[in-house]
Amino acid sequence: MKLLSIAIPCYNSEAYMEKCIESLLKGGEEVEIIVVNDGSSDRTAEIADAYAEKYPTIIKAIHQENGGHGEAVNAGIRNATGLYFKVVDSDDWVNEEAYKQILKTLEELTRGPQTLDMLISNFVYEKQGASRKKVMQYRRCLPVNEIFGWDSVHMSKGKYLLMHSIIYRTKLLHECGLELPKHTFYVDNIFVYQPLPHVKNMYYLDVNFYRYFIGRSAQSVNEQVMIGRIDQQLRVTKLMLGYYDVTKIPNRKLKHYMTSYLEIMMTICSVLAIKSGTEENMEKKKELWESLKKQNLALWLRLRFGFLGQGCNLPGKGGRELLILGYKITQKFYGFN
Repeated sequence: MKLLSIAIPCYNSEAYMEKCIESLLKGGEEVEIIVVNDGSSDRTAEIADAYAEKYPTIIKAIHQENGGHGEAVNAGIRNATGLYFKVVDSDDWVNEEAYKQILKTLEELTRGPQTLDMLISNFVYEKQGASRKKVMQYRRCLPVNEIFGWDSVHMSKGKYLLMHSIIYRTKLLHECGLELPKHTFYVDNIFVYQPLPHVKNMYYLDVNFYRYFIGRSAQSVNEQVMIGRIDQQLRVTKLMLGYYDVTKIPNRKLKHYMTSYLEIMMTICSVLAIKSGTEENMEKKKELWESLKKQNLALWLRLRFGFLGQGCNLPGKGGRELLILGYKITQKFYGFN
């Protein structure tokens, strides 16, 4: 059995997928690389097949009708044979030295007495044209180099576990029934949220492993693209609101973190609606908050009258100032300009 399965969702990725694959091949035979061609119309399928033929014991090429990023991740999970599972997007790559440390740590932990559910590492925003690279690290939020549970987590405002920072135990993803929606953007938020109540044991390795590229004009985290896809953001947020009644999660730290994640999702939807400047999107924002109120009054009260919720809904100068803060947090979350 392989130690780590890595899924690479690819859609018309011919221009950059080879850099991604080459960075992952450095993991050697301990790694299974699953290249998922999600109905591409360029040379993606040809490149994937060539790599699978050249490295038959490491690389699998999977071809499917276009189902979107979520369905490509689903295909990766279904076909994964490794003990652990990671998603690396086709325009991103990993740092070789950190990669070796990740594999060494996973190997050591599999021989230990406790079952590791989730390994966390840092990621770097590789923003095109930026003179300084911003690192998302968690050393003030999580214990370093030890197994810990939710009681040891101290996430501050603006700190979130994103897809780039997480490796899950593969069997856990099967056990929690994770199934990402088809033809929907921003499903990475579901990937890092829905499995969390099933996660008991975590480990934080303070290395800058994942390199997250930002700069393509059509990228899903481009601000104007996000405004144009606000319906997708709303759909993902509503799905996340429906997975659990977070007010009833028994562990206090986990409840706080998951509530905080829902808060930033509501803020992002609200900020994008306001930034769009259209009455139609403002109605969608209003409907989102009203649907939450009907679904879960206690959670609505917590989010609506929290700091960010007030900024998204209060009129006048005070509301605008809080909205600007919410927008800055949204920028930080997604890394766009």
